[in-house]
This record gives sequence, C-alpha cells and structure tokens, in this order.
Amino acid sequence: MDYLNATYYFDYETDEIQKLIQKFKTDTLTQKEKAKQLYLKIRDNWRYNPYRISLSKENYKASVISKKTETHCIDKSILLIAGLRGLQIPAKIHLAKVKNHIGIERIIEKFGTDEISPHGMVDVFLDGKWLKASPAFNKELCLKCNVAPLDFDGESDSIFQEFDNKGNEFMEYLEDYGSFDDVPIDFIFKNFKENYPKIFEKYEGQKDIII
Repeated sequence: MDYLNATYYFDYETDEIQKLIQKFKTDTLTQKEKAKQLYLKIRDNWRYNPYRISLSKENYKASVISKKTETHCIDKSILLIAGLRGLQIPAKIHLAKVKNHIGIERIIEKFGTDEISPHGMVDVFLDGKWLKASPAFNKELCLKCNVAPLDFDGESDSIFQEFDNKGNEFMEYLEDYGSFDDVPIDFIFKNFKENYPKIFEKYEGQKDIII
C-alpha cells in the first residue's frame, strides 16, 4: 500500500495544503523535523471541538478543513496526514474509541455518554517504523484543562495524556479500530450514529451538527 498518495480527502496537491506545508519543503530539515514541526502547527493552529459533527463527505477534505478555525480530532488528523504525504512522509489515519475523565459533564450532557468515538489520530512512518501521533488537543485547551500539551518527538508513540498535572486520570483508549490508508467515511458515519443515537434522533436529516 502506498501511503503517499493524494486522495479525495488527503488532497495535498491543492493550493490550501501546499500553502500549509510550504515552509517545510526545504532540504535544511530532516523528515523527522518536518513531521514534528507540522504536528505542532496542526495541534495548535486549529482548536479542538468535539461538538461539531458533519455527515457531509466534502467537509472531510483536508483543503476544506484547512479553512476552519476549530475542528474535530478526525479533521485534524486528516489535515496532518495530507500535510505529511505532501512532504513525502508516509501517513495513514487511525481510529479508536476513547473515554475522557475530565470535563465529562458537558460531554455526557451533549453526547449522552462519556465516550468519544471514533477518535482520530495519525500513523506516521519515520526512520523505518510506524509511530502514532494525536494532534487533537491544542495547547490552549490543554492549559485550560490543567494537562500538559501532547508533544511528538518523531521517535515514539504520542497518543494521549493519561493523567492531568495533578495525577488525576484524564483519558484512556477503550477500543482500537485500526488504521486505514484513506478516510473510511462510511465507517465513521455509521460509528457516529451507533455511539450517539440521541444526537441523530434530535438532528435527524441534518448534514452539519453543532451540538
């Protein structure tokens, strides 16, 4: 499988994604340095908002996501993958079910559950091995939640903050759905509906849902 291809969703040949990665297209940076710097750019320049769900395929194109200011973890993963592939760094999307332990009151109120599914992250191939990276939580949000921002060193997996700064449990992975060479849009939509039935009863027929 070629994890460098441009696709409908990972449309890195577009002007929007080329502009996003332009500063990293230099021989002065190693592939690892490019991946680390792009990760931070995606992590902190798009605010994480789990309460915006779209059932429109177009909204999962990296070029469309790049124009937003706040996005879902799946969106941020798609954006990072498109950028990585555009820099000739193999990458694919990885999905899972996770559980939050901080700020869960609002999550339960909105979703009817304290579980987020599917949660998006990225598998990136560096120095001969696949690594996991999750750019979901921007630095500003982490500071607000009293959690250390999640860094990516290009050498080991970086997928979640298990505890906050006081040692309280913050996040855990419940189920691993595996990785995909392209965005499995039908699986994502089906997963949303199965995990958040109350939301889809309330917003039946709507393509873009702000909870």
